[in-house]
Amino acid sequence: MPARKYHVKLSDEERQQLLALTRKGIHPTRRITRARILLLADEKRPYESISDYLHCSYPTVANICKRYCTEGLEAAISEKSRPGAPRKLDGRFEAKVTAVACSTPPEGYARWTLRLLADRLVELGFIESISHAQVGHILEKNELKPWQRKQWCIGEVTTEFLWRMEKVLDLYEQPYNPQRPLVCFDERPCQLIDDVLAPLPMKPGKPRREDTQYERKGVCSLLIAFEPLTGQRFVQIRKQRTKRDYAFFMKELADAHYPRAEQIVLVQDNLNTHLPGSFYATFPAEEAFALAERFQMHYTPKHASWLNMVEIELSILARQCLKRRIGDMQALEREVLAWVKERNAQKATVQWRFTKNDARIKLERLYPI
Repeated sequence: MPARKYHVKLSDEERQQLLALTRKGIHPTRRITRARILLLADEKRPYESISDYLHCSYPTVANICKRYCTEGLEAAISEKSRPGAPRKLDGRFEAKVTAVACSTPPEGYARWTLRLLADRLVELGFIESISHAQVGHILEKNELKPWQRKQWCIGEVTTEFLWRMEKVLDLYEQPYNPQRPLVCFDERPCQLIDDVLAPLPMKPGKPRREDTQYERKGVCSLLIAFEPLTGQRFVQIRKQRTKRDYAFFMKELADAHYPRAEQIVLVQDNLNTHLPGSFYATFPAEEAFALAERFQMHYTPKHASWLNMVEIELSILARQCLKRRIGDMQALEREVLAWVKERNAQKATVQWRFTKNDARIKLERLYPI
């Protein structure tokens, strides 16, 4: 080993400072080790002895002693700043990654993957090499998720849209009037699916198991009218959803469920069968006119069926009753009517809280004036 070049001579104050540092045990391990090196070196111990005693390398001991002699006590026991390697991925490169990730994926691919993005960045000459993990970190930092896709109905908000929306919301704010009940109507298709093999029932530790094969038995239509202020609903299962099906449903709704009402206030969407003309396509003119007079029809704006309260009821029906395989109309009707009976007995309803004033505040930017 080379001769010791730097000799440590601590003052009484420095020795007391280092002894206090090693005894408290609240400092980083490296700082305590450096303090011990200086204390032992002050006792004229050889570098090799200090290295063996503290289980550190000879160069470490020599460097600490050199830093004390040339830079002082604090520099010897403190951690030097380590700038590290220069950063390769700067803001400009991240902008390029963002631009590529937001572009159309190459032919044959539905979306960008991390490895596909990494290869394209190298191909475009933006960087010599980059891992898919690094690409993932950049996307995460910029809140980009190429693997996700959202779908929603984009409607053009015109003055007619605003009028129809506010009209429906105003109806929801009106008090209950048995002579003019508010009824929300809608319909949905139902696919009839039957099992090929009988499912295995649930057992402790094992869920119910269904075979992946199934038999398609056709489709039918579910028509539902929902009166939110009383928590009552009326449902029919029909083979189709034609004008005749709509007309017969409305006739039974008016005659059987609201025979004493002066007029039924009906909220529905803009489907082409949801018109008084469907009554004329089904019944004689005199009967069709009389039936049309029983209803005051209001329509939600186009692409805004969320304004129809019955949509919420249909969602509950789908989750609670229809989320399974039902193979024929009779079974479907039996199950749905059982669900309807229980919901009606509970007088379950929808707590609608979105009002005209809420719309004018939250959608203020959409109002032209």
